[in-house]
Amino acid sequence: MTATSVPPAVAARPVDEREGRLRLVLVLGALIALGPLTIDMYLPALPSITDDLLTTEAAVQLTLTGTLVGVALGQLVIGPLSDALGRRLPLLVGVGVHVLASLLCVLAPNVQVLGGLRVLQGLGAAAASVTAMAVVRDRYTGIAAATVLSRLMLVLGAAPVLAPTLGGEVLRVTDWRGVFAVLAVIGVALAVMAAVFLEETLPPERRRSGRVVGTLRVYRALLRDRIFVGLILVAGLSMAALFAYVSGSSFVLQDQYGLDEQQFGIVFGAGAVGLIAATQLNPRLLRTYQPQQVLTGALVAGLGFALVLLTTASTGAGGLVGLLLPLWAVLAAVGLALPNTPALALSRHGEAAGTAAALLGATQFGVAAVTAPFVGILGNDGQAMALVVTAGMAAALIVLLVVVRPGRLLTDGSDRT
Repeated sequence: MTATSVPPAVAARPVDEREGRLRLVLVLGALIALGPLTIDMYLPALPSITDDLLTTEAAVQLTLTGTLVGVALGQLVIGPLSDALGRRLPLLVGVGVHVLASLLCVLAPNVQVLGGLRVLQGLGAAAASVTAMAVVRDRYTGIAAATVLSRLMLVLGAAPVLAPTLGGEVLRVTDWRGVFAVLAVIGVALAVMAAVFLEETLPPERRRSGRVVGTLRVYRALLRDRIFVGLILVAGLSMAALFAYVSGSSFVLQDQYGLDEQQFGIVFGAGAVGLIAATQLNPRLLRTYQPQQVLTGALVAGLGFALVLLTTASTGAGGLVGLLLPLWAVLAAVGLALPNTPALALSRHGEAAGTAAALLGATQFGVAAVTAPFVGILGNDGQAMALVVTAGMAAALIVLLVVVRPGRLLTDGSDRT
């Protein structure tokens, strides 16, 4: 062997590591996508559900809120369980619950039953998202975690692109109940994929007690970390801005601007292009800037675009284009915030990654659940949607600057207070 030769095993290792990371990103991205698919896929059918179940727009929007509540509560339960039992078992059981709830949604006789089943659906979907986030923290920290999460967002970004479009195509051949049947099939496919391809990443020696007292003690420790609490609030408020769009868009775009179900699916999906592009720009930005710097810039830009959106929505300037362009720019800003906020938050508590990811996810979807109905309460039009989007972005930036204080934040978490 010459001085410049490299042993085959050593030469192959970087390639193997890249392939392993890519496979992990694809598997985890598909699992995380279960939540957005569950949330978004039935959006084109909201007006038809309103008519079919003889109810109101606000009541149907509460079925979306129910899903968000289920996702939030589910993460609080499943996160600690994944720290105690490992990642695989809670994941597989949760996806099974999602499949059962989806099948029962097909048979829902009224909006009240549908709303309750959507909570159960959210509980099941929570297992996929919180477990995937914990697996990332098991394997990566700091900038590496932010980079992996950015790649996950590429896979995750396909969900809002495809979900309403897929829902619109399903509605060509069946009614809204068929959308839930398709969600059940997707859940089965994801469970099989996880069982086959996802290895356990939390060995028994690193697991924590699953007792209630121990779990509450961990939550108390997390809530005493001011910066962690600030970061999860930033994540929740950014998500609130996103879900103000999700909850109001079907009524705004179909009822106010006259799009049909298929056109709505295409336009809604197009809005995710900016979000996806931003998440893939993030790893490049992280070569030069720290995650907290990217996060701050994203929220400042997002608030600026949200104010433009509020102006065009209130005045009608530019019509549909005047609404969509600043709205898509806000989504792009959220796309930069999404990977960096959890990366910074979870890097502070690797010893309880599942519980920390649960609190992060619960805050994200809990704040979104509380916020989303305000679009309906304020009138379900473009101005109402823009107002809630702007409020979410403004609040996120204020919390970041006042509570987190990103100028003093270190990526490695050594600033923990």
